[in-house]
Amino acid sequence: MELEKKTRAALSWSSGKDSAWALKLLRETPDVEIAALITTFNCNAGRVAMHAVRRELVHAQADRAGLRLWPVELPWPCSNAIYEDLMREVCQRAVAEGVTAIAFGDLFLEDIRAYREKQLQGTGLEPLFPVWHLPTRQLAEDMIRERVKAKVTCIDPKKLDRSFAGREFDTAFIEGLPQGIDPCGEYGEFHTFVYEAPVFSRPMEVETGDIVERDGFVFADVKAL
Repeated sequence: MELEKKTRAALSWSSGKDSAWALKLLRETPDVEIAALITTFNCNAGRVAMHAVRRELVHAQADRAGLRLWPVELPWPCSNAIYEDLMREVCQRAVAEGVTAIAFGDLFLEDIRAYREKQLQGTGLEPLFPVWHLPTRQLAEDMIRERVKAKVTCIDPKKLDRSFAGREFDTAFIEGLPQGIDPCGEYGEFHTFVYEAPVFSRPMEVETGDIVERDGFVFADVKAL
């Protein structure tokens, strides 16, 4: 009897909690094998695009997850056309290395999902959305219960007070969110950096450094101890 072939996937890795939970669920799926993590970096700053997490911390995450990191180097500023050209190169690499799917940690924004599905059309890669439509309050509570530990690295001050930057993503954080703010920050209210998770072989030792406002966002610098 011929064995069913596994889906070999690369995971879009933001360095945050949703990516970590997506990896957990994918690893619990018997017919999926994770080949690599894909992270976009602002190559001028040496940090994760949007989250502003230091490059070396993402490499440490990949090491603890036991996976290769595929960095995507974005110039700054970066037009959508340049971004899409670079992501096409990633897709070509994925196909060349026997990857058959790209997974994303999106939760419920239909326009984002539609964009990702459109960009993968004709590439030979299937889009996967392992955390899609999970209720975000329950999801946040599940993450915390399962010892996903994260720092809040980026805040949109138009949606959330800057005092939330640098905090732990924990029960007190969720309960302190104003009404209308998604518990997982799916509308871009906040972003996180995961330093301990079930998908890591060991925790990371980190601390929160300077908090700065730049380009309309508030960033908390996270550093390795």
